[in-house]
Amino acid sequence: VLALLSLTSLVFLLFQLCYYKFYLSHKNGAAFSKVRGSQSGQDSTRWHVVRKFLGLISSHNIPVYLIDPLILGLVDKDIEQIRSSPDGPSPECKYFCAPRDFTTFALLDKTWKHEGGLFRTAEKMGFQWLKIINKDPRLDGMDDLSGMEIPLHYIFKLASHAIHLVVFYERSGNFLWHGPLRLKQHMDRKFVPFRKLHFGRYPGAYEKPELLLVSIDDLKVQIPKNPSSFLEEMSHSRFLECRYREARAFFQLYPDDASLDAVEFRKKAKSLLHLAALTLNNLGVKFWLSSGTCLGWYRQCNVIPHSKDVDLGIFIRDYKADIIPAFQKAGLPLKHKFGKVQDSLELSFQGEDDVKLDIFFFYEEDDHIWNGGTQAKSGKKFKYLFPKFTLCWTEFVELKVHVPCETLQYVEANYGPEWKVPVKTWDWKSSPFNVQDNGVWPIDEWDNVIQIY
Repeated sequence: VLALLSLTSLVFLLFQLCYYKFYLSHKNGAAFSKVRGSQSGQDSTRWHVVRKFLGLISSHNIPVYLIDPLILGLVDKDIEQIRSSPDGPSPECKYFCAPRDFTTFALLDKTWKHEGGLFRTAEKMGFQWLKIINKDPRLDGMDDLSGMEIPLHYIFKLASHAIHLVVFYERSGNFLWHGPLRLKQHMDRKFVPFRKLHFGRYPGAYEKPELLLVSIDDLKVQIPKNPSSFLEEMSHSRFLECRYREARAFFQLYPDDASLDAVEFRKKAKSLLHLAALTLNNLGVKFWLSSGTCLGWYRQCNVIPHSKDVDLGIFIRDYKADIIPAFQKAGLPLKHKFGKVQDSLELSFQGEDDVKLDIFFFYEEDDHIWNGGTQAKSGKKFKYLFPKFTLCWTEFVELKVHVPCETLQYVEANYGPEWKVPVKTWDWKSSPFNVQDNGVWPIDEWDNVIQIY
């Protein structure tokens, strides 16, 4: 009797095991068989979740591409081999079996319709999913602060692995943008370990990538054609929106100048900024909006009409001797050159009519950053001190450009605590809040450090 009971128990346990393996595991994604070359069942789970996700989006004709930084970093090391054998079988699961909690893909919003059928199919395949929505910043403006919400992120979870699908939108500056991942109050904050996500801590701006279809671990997937460039771009992708609410409040206190002269100046300044950006981008020189141009973006989301120039900043480490001839070739003659590469360099180019482009070069010290100024008639030198800052992307006059991420500190350093109050009379030698004397150029250097054309 004891032997019979033991045998019956064993048969029952075997039945339970088979039932779990062949029914529940396929239904709920709880476990997967191992894929060739993987090291463990957990490694295999990641590969199978990615495979099922790719099957899901393929069945709904949704084009996605891989942007997972961990996998792209591994792929980049073998990119030539992967390109040369796009259809060859993989001897081992090398990439999608790598340890991680998420696999991240990108979706271009305009390439699909928001169909509920996708999510019904996902549920039938065993996926749990979460949609994160937020306000569409592209609809914000001086006349309308729209409350329309758009999908920004999707999370698909199966077994112990999750797929993070980041939605990219095209902006008027001809670049791609993704929004932040902000959970609503009712959402499950334990759905996945959100803090480990690579995308979503802040909005990001990217150039439109050229894609390449490859086979990775026997799975067909699109990736950025140059993974290393995408990863470099990712590390400096943080994006800041223009502050339209604050700008509207500013114009309620100080009505905008809508005169013909102001409209014409803004038109010329926009054209000059686009030309300057094109020229510097072609040279590979990183720049940002500085001085009055930065103040205009931060305070009123527009060019300040009485400023009469466009101001850009460049770190001196990024200086190239080709800058002057490149601008001259673009039709912007050099108006003056003050200082030298080692100290207080400043360039000014003449744009259309009386609109000029000023480029200030910034020097980094241990605890601050500064740029210089020179008075032509006396040789006096001036120094403008700023707290250390990093660079973020923004959209300004339909252009993707850099601004200091720590914009408030940058603006306050230059214009003081009363920066919100417009000032039409400005003396560059005494008005800036952060200006200080910096000596005098030796007379025997004047021919080199004070050049006016």
